Amino acid sequence: MKKSIGARIIMFPTPVLVVGSYDKAGKPNAMTVAWGGMCCSEPPSIGIALRKETYTYGNIVEREAFTINIATEQYVKEADYLGIASGKKVDKFAKTGLTAVKSDFVDAPYIKEFPFIFECALTHTVEIGTHTQFIGVILDVKVDENAIGNDGLPDIEKIKPLVFTSTIRDYYGFGKRLGKAFSIGKGLRDR
Repeated sequence: MKKSIGARIIMFPTPVLVVGSYDKAGKPNAMTVAWGGMCCSEPPSIGIALRKETYTYGNIVEREAFTINIATEQYVKEADYLGIASGKKVDKFAKTGLTAVKSDFVDAPYIKEFPFIFECALTHTVEIGTHTQFIGVILDVKVDENAIGNDGLPDIEKIKPLVFTSTIRDYYGFGKRLGKAFSIGKGLRDR
């Protein structure tokens, strides 16, 4: 029997996404967000949700661009810091020792040390409530060569992305492989 716990913001897991942006003066900033993910196949797009009070919110509105940097197990402390400090008050790149790199396709920085990057141009802004959803079309994906699998695509086991649990506010590493998507369930289809 299931127990109702009401309307809550609980989803397991949520990706740990670090959003890169420039402010009006061109200073790079990075902010960790948990509300985000892929939202369209064609055009390839990512959606992230931010509160208006955040420094990154104003940066994205101003520059109409952002990057998504996939946080990894190796950088869990830095990723957490990027979500709890404000770019209005501190240079997060100087504090963490991470390196801001100018993107090739959008007016936003990415993080050199993170192995998996999306360069996104803002296409839609949706006011939801406490958060605004920014949707960006993916103009380029960058992956460290040592994080690419034999198929030429990013390898999740090499990247080791972080995930977040909203209920207990913990970070987790990536779990074990369970089976091939769009294949493991085929046996049930023929029953």
